[in-house]
Amino acid sequence: MLTAVVLLPLVGGLAILALVRGDRNIRLFAAAIALADLVLSVIIFASFDQDGARFQLIDRFDWITSASFNAQYQMGVDGLSAPLVLLTGILGLCAILASWNITHRVKEYFFWLLVLQTSVMGVFVSLDFILFFLFWEMELIPMYFLISIWGSGRKQYSAMKFLVFTFLGSAFMLVAILALYFVPGVGHFDMIRLAETGAEGIRTILPLTVVFWFFFVAFAIKLPVLPVHTWLPDAHTDAPTAVSVMLAGVLLKMGGYGLLRIIVGMFPGIAADHALELTILAVVTILYGAVVTVRQTDLKRLIAYSSVSHMGIVLLGVGSIGLLSGDFAGIGLNGAAMQLFTHGTITGLLFLCVGLIYDKAHTRYIPDLGGLAGRMPFITLAFVIAGLASLGLPGMSGFVAEVLVFFGAFKAYPWLTAFGAFGIVLTAGYILWMLERALFGPARPRFAHLKDANFVEAIPLALLIVAIIGVGVYPAILTDVFKAGLEPIAALVQP
Repeated sequence: MLTAVVLLPLVGGLAILALVRGDRNIRLFAAAIALADLVLSVIIFASFDQDGARFQLIDRFDWITSASFNAQYQMGVDGLSAPLVLLTGILGLCAILASWNITHRVKEYFFWLLVLQTSVMGVFVSLDFILFFLFWEMELIPMYFLISIWGSGRKQYSAMKFLVFTFLGSAFMLVAILALYFVPGVGHFDMIRLAETGAEGIRTILPLTVVFWFFFVAFAIKLPVLPVHTWLPDAHTDAPTAVSVMLAGVLLKMGGYGLLRIIVGMFPGIAADHALELTILAVVTILYGAVVTVRQTDLKRLIAYSSVSHMGIVLLGVGSIGLLSGDFAGIGLNGAAMQLFTHGTITGLLFLCVGLIYDKAHTRYIPDLGGLAGRMPFITLAFVIAGLASLGLPGMSGFVAEVLVFFGAFKAYPWLTAFGAFGIVLTAGYILWMLERALFGPARPRFAHLKDANFVEAIPLALLIVAIIGVGVYPAILTDVFKAGLEPIAALVQP
């Protein structure tokens, strides 16, 4: 099952290259593949047994075996990864539908988009470090080509900047992985065995704290965290809409997933010892991202910087482990995981709306917009819902995630959390300002010809609206699953 959900987009992409002819057929075939992958991801999420084994649906066989090097093809899901597999399936289909109007090198475009989905899906289900690293690196290739060929503005610069930053993080991660492997008595890359006991009893060739920070650098770049965040606004601004959806929706989540799976899950004691530093970094990232967002006049750049601020909330949830004790169930960790999912759907919807507005109005410059609500009622409705969810309105998914994070972090670091919560005030300000300036006000004659979203464009908007409101109204559908995955991790921090 897991192998199918990971490899289906790749196989579909290869089929597009080799067999499918005609732009319309390519779009329909890609949509069919993405829909089938979404169905598989729903089945995986629904079949996950919260009371069953920690890791389920295991696919495993010996992959590389030699006297000095052993790696397994090992995939599985737990309560942490199952919702992220579902998120990738949802956004994968949204990205395909958001690309319906692509006319330049259509075959290659959809091939790379499907390869990107395979790589992200692979990261979330890999339970062998070599396989995890392979999929982590694999996503660089489609991202580089998608931004540099189908992007706009300084697309070559932005694609190369993304590549350099991510390669830098990957180098740190590879050293950390090898430092764990080349320890007498270890000699494996099995993430299940390391997750069960943690890596802190291992004597590595590097001090274990150094290994911990090497992993952290890799995940901090991907999340991203101040000061290694500068690649994100450029990549978002110059990427095509569908790539921005995947970038904000699931690629950033790879960093948050790594923090929870490896930083906390395998180095619980070191993470707890450095929880204060992580929390300070999180608060600085939240406030810096929010302050810089207020100054933006480009819709895409505004949402990009808001993502920096919101990903700081994930790190704040991780920092809450400074308090974990007794039967504490890891509220902050659950909030961090929830923020990964909810931010993926909210920001995905925001970027879809911005992309539609840009396609129709040919500008993202906020002072040039206004009065669009009368011409685009459904896009406006979707944009407002996404905006209100982003600022944490009760009844929407963003509220649940932020409440859990701030509640968990406040118990550990009340003053720092209070400063971080001020970022929510700034978020409300720039979101409401953006919505008012871009959508409302007097109708402008030059936009009199604009039309609302058509049927194909409306499908991903409706899908994400349902996800945002559904999780907001009934958050237990995710929090219970995340709790099942995070309780074993919380138990390692303070057994």
